[in-house]
Amino acid sequence: MRRLTMIIAGGLLLLFGIVTLSSLYTVHQTEQALVLQFGDPRRVITDPGLHLKWPFVENVEKLDRRILGFDAVPEEIIAVDQKRLVVDAFVRYRIVDPLQFYKAVREQRTAEERLRTLLSSNLRRVLGSVPLTNLLTGERASLMGDIRDLVNEQAGELGIEAIDVRIKRADLPEANNQAIYARMNTEREREAREFRAQGAEISQRIRSRADREKTVLLAEARKQSQILRGQGDGRRNRIFADAFSTDPEFFAFYRSMEAYREALGSNDTTLILSPDSEFFRFFGNLDGAESSE
Repeated sequence: MRRLTMIIAGGLLLLFGIVTLSSLYTVHQTEQALVLQFGDPRRVITDPGLHLKWPFVENVEKLDRRILGFDAVPEEIIAVDQKRLVVDAFVRYRIVDPLQFYKAVREQRTAEERLRTLLSSNLRRVLGSVPLTNLLTGERASLMGDIRDLVNEQAGELGIEAIDVRIKRADLPEANNQAIYARMNTEREREAREFRAQGAEISQRIRSRADREKTVLLAEARKQSQILRGQGDGRRNRIFADAFSTDPEFFAFYRSMEAYREALGSNDTTLILSPDSEFFRFFGNLDGAESSE
């Protein structure tokens, strides 16, 4: 009898422990809880700590109360000026109404799928109404704010608040990149040809100026040389004239010797002259001079 009593007491104690554990649950500071009774939401718990619920009748769904985020899939958007752009954006959000969240989407994955759809439609709506250049200026922050507000209006039905919407990257499509690269390459080649043409023109001007200065310098040098040569010839002629006037016979003899040296200086020179030619007048008395000696 005593053994049976101990077994019953142990069973009751075990049952009490199970009931107690089933009745208690904790909510962390980063969580918020939704108490359900047979799947029907009953109350929302946002205070962290230890809480009670009806065992086996109620269950608890815990939701993250921190700021969450996800990256959208990059997609191509056409701006109002028909420029195409591949936009890669992300969203930061948090669950502000657990009850509405549970009723609308139930789980985080489904919520992010809905948010991705909302983000895509509003990106196209806002960015498709402005020219591409607006995304490259300070107006970009204002556009992001407009997208966030639009997402917030629609995400309120999901119990979600969009904290921030940002564009990580906004690139041109690959085909556009190639076209822009080709156009830039062509532009650079055109500029290079212009610079080369300008350089050739400047080079030609410098060469022309140098050639002109060279011609002027050479002409001036020739002029000076002619002047100096004329002055030298004049001085030489004066010297010869003075010498001729002082001793005409010696001057004639000297000039003849100069002529002989010029005419007979080369070994291959042949002269056919008459013996009594004036050219040999100073050779006429050679025999008589030798005989007298």
